[in-house]
Amino acid sequence: MSLPATPKIPFGGDYNPEQWPPEVWKDDYRLFDTARIDTVTVGVFTWALTQPAADVHDFSTLDRIVAEAEEQGRRIVLATGTGAHPAWLARAHPEVTRTDFEGRRHRYGQRHNSCPNSPVFRRLSAEVAGRIAERYAGRPPVIAWHVGNEYGGACYCERCAAGFRVWLRARYRTLDALNSAWCTAFWSHTFSDWEEIEPPSALTEHWRGPDHTAFQGITLDYLRFMSDAMLANFRDEKAAIRRHSPDTPVTTNFMGMYRPIDYHRWAPHLDFASWDNYPPEDAGPAWAALSHDLMRGLKDGLPFWVMEQAPTTTACRDVNPVKRPGVMRLWSWQAVAHGADAVLYFQMRASRGASEKYFGAVINHAGRDDTRVFREVAALGEELERFGDVALGARTPARVALLFDWDSWWTLEISDGPSRLVRYQQVVLAYYRALWEAGVDVDVVAVTADLSGYDVVVAPALHMLKGDLPQRLEDVARRGGSVLATYLSGRVDESDNAFLSDVPGPLGPLMGIRIDEWDARGADVVNPVRLQAGGEVLEAGARLVFELVVPQGAETLGAYGADFYAGTPAVTRNSFGAGHGWYVATGLDQPGVDWVVRQVLAAHGIAGRVPELPCVESAVRVAPDGTRLLFLLNHGDEAVEFAAPAAGVDLLTGARTEQGGTLALAGYGVAVLREDG
Repeated sequence: MSLPATPKIPFGGDYNPEQWPPEVWKDDYRLFDTARIDTVTVGVFTWALTQPAADVHDFSTLDRIVAEAEEQGRRIVLATGTGAHPAWLARAHPEVTRTDFEGRRHRYGQRHNSCPNSPVFRRLSAEVAGRIAERYAGRPPVIAWHVGNEYGGACYCERCAAGFRVWLRARYRTLDALNSAWCTAFWSHTFSDWEEIEPPSALTEHWRGPDHTAFQGITLDYLRFMSDAMLANFRDEKAAIRRHSPDTPVTTNFMGMYRPIDYHRWAPHLDFASWDNYPPEDAGPAWAALSHDLMRGLKDGLPFWVMEQAPTTTACRDVNPVKRPGVMRLWSWQAVAHGADAVLYFQMRASRGASEKYFGAVINHAGRDDTRVFREVAALGEELERFGDVALGARTPARVALLFDWDSWWTLEISDGPSRLVRYQQVVLAYYRALWEAGVDVDVVAVTADLSGYDVVVAPALHMLKGDLPQRLEDVARRGGSVLATYLSGRVDESDNAFLSDVPGPLGPLMGIRIDEWDARGADVVNPVRLQAGGEVLEAGARLVFELVVPQGAETLGAYGADFYAGTPAVTRNSFGAGHGWYVATGLDQPGVDWVVRQVLAAHGIAGRVPELPCVESAVRVAPDGTRLLFLLNHGDEAVEFAAPAAGVDLLTGARTEQGGTLALAGYGVAVLREDG
């Protein structure tokens, strides 16, 4: 099973006509025609509509919604509606609502409010998904099934406690193995009966919130368990759909770099990956690029869908700036550049009330077609219509891999020491940003991925080492590649126990170093680091964590400039086989990270396409027929000119560009060159 078959990049998004009277629907579709909207996601929150009582099923409204979309010639992504359970369900079965981290049983309200281990919820959610599939399977416009919505959160009720114990029995088999994995000899925590085990919460192992735990192994396993429990919910619904619809692809909308759910564990169960692109307002464009590449990496490089993005403002943050003119188009093309085969929005028409009434939409409350936002969406729709199918199924030819690991994320941030100021996502983003600004195509992959096709593997904050990963990283270097690792890597095993060896554990031979001590300081403390290689020198700053490196064969490329460890290595390079292991022992500032990354890339002749303009992003996709598409995106608000890195025709304007000739991009401008040859 793969992506839905479409003649072009699907364009549209979440449409909730159940919120308005039917007479509004006709006008909406008139506006959809104007904007070239060809795909609608419907039914995302319709459980209370399709099942208004335990023994009543009413599909009349959803029938009209699907019929109207079909009559209007739209493709349909049909949701199961189970992202929030109905009020009658919570009243009849109070146990279906979640118990929070502080031990409070919640009453009905909000969404993502269902206990994933509630037998009632699991049975009824699968039942409603099956009924919807049975009713609408085989309808030609239905090109994909959308299960649930933005899975996340956690529950700590008695049913989850019981489910956790079952999960642990399957994982460890014996209490001896569990006690060893959790190091329960510490603080006399040894368990002698499975029923003694409690979920780690504010009432048991935690203090000062979810990241402060006495037993990291218990908390880590509960994070894994809760991710698996919600995956079981998804699989329940998918199985119910499959009984009636064996061939239509099934997905759910992920949320990029979202900590609670390990998407690598989920990915094999989705027919195609899709996600909701809502970057933090203060994030640069590298944040979305990293998230896109992470989503593409979930399915071995296959294209993904952007299931949601805001056409203008969001409404879920304290401050919600409007997207500047051109940014919505720019971000949409950025998604396509990184592997998106669909560009969809939330939402098509602005909600009348509740928490998303001010969330931006293609059509505002007045239903106008002359707003700036609508005009921009319509212009992009026309552009994508002209663009056609040229990018569908296209792959990214990356020579660089970046490892992203939820277990390392969890273990790093629940660890007591060395520093709670270190955040996994920020470390990863710093190294990805260096690659992004260098104009390098990157595959963001799981630690289990095949690394044999990459010249460079970047492993930021790889706190946990699992399975044969150390050997596979050594293989990369042995055949002539480079492995770049950072501070706080190689610290713990799969159970979050420290390796009984020198830091960085099994990475030590590859990196050619050992680390006996580490210093952690406040964010205001800066230790200067002098970086030097091949006559190139940079004075950088370092913060937060300073590992004290003892070389075991590695050469020093950067040294600390202050404190009692002044003059000792901060950045090293070690010859290993025909390649190298590179290690950064501290939190370098972005210029320092950029310097190190460019040294690694230069060692392999990997060069950026527009290195003189960091604001210009470049990415390549190769279509199934061999067509190379070079995407060039100006993330600055001012026009730029530069030497074209390739010859070809801009598929957005029809203009021809010669390699080395002048290529101009307006502020927030985009070019897509179909390269010659």
